[in-house]
Amino acid sequence: MRSVTVVKIGGNVIDDPAALKRFLGEFAALEGAKILVHGGGKLATRLAERLELKTQMVDGRRITDRGTLDVVTMVYAGLVNKQLVAGLQAEGCNALGLSGADGNVVTARRRAPEPVDYGFVGDIERVDAGLLVRLLDAGLTPVFPAIMHDGRGTLLNCNADGVATALATALAPQMPTNLVFCFEKRGVLRNPDDEESVIAEITPDDFAALRAEGVFSKGMLPKIENALKAVAEGVRSVVIRSAGNLAEPSGTVIREHPAAQ
Repeated sequence: MRSVTVVKIGGNVIDDPAALKRFLGEFAALEGAKILVHGGGKLATRLAERLELKTQMVDGRRITDRGTLDVVTMVYAGLVNKQLVAGLQAEGCNALGLSGADGNVVTARRRAPEPVDYGFVGDIERVDAGLLVRLLDAGLTPVFPAIMHDGRGTLLNCNADGVATALATALAPQMPTNLVFCFEKRGVLRNPDDEESVIAEITPDDFAALRAEGVFSKGMLPKIENALKAVAEGVRSVVIRSAGNLAEPSGTVIREHPAAQ
């Protein structure tokens, strides 16, 4: 049975044209079926400033009011998504840009307003794995922004790591599925100031010990939690690595059980 790889990239790659071109070439060269999930980079923030929309943040998270939702939809599901699709087409990868509303492939529910009202922010509720499999069988490579919908006419801004996790866990019962989170570091670092201190493997037991040691930063902790959720729900493995090393066997592997020696 063939496998599928779900890859998520963040805004740091999107904001660097040279790094993005290199990444797209390596992504297109990956063997087997694949899906790309992307963030938005700094363009949405710059556009909001030009439109004089005030960016509101709570605990480092963006409040998505109606004006901000319009901007992130235009940027994430529009310009950035189509630039990625065009870039992949240039690499010989038959990419197809999709928001959650397209084909009703992913629905989300608006996050409860308590204790903080984040506005039009959603959490993934349902993934149409059958439609994804049909697209993959047709030789297409879906490219998703983190813009989903609630099925009742409202678009929602979702967390891209959560989107990638939801897609991978939905596909896991259909075919062997791997999930890759790409960001600016080489992997999960035991010492954030030492790029050589990559932790090679993390299991649920390791996670508890490392968390108690305070190894994980606030930004890394949700990635690890998403990764553990994915492997617990049948995803074969999750790798956290640098976007510049997509084709190399590097980074931190999250597994349900330790790899056999």
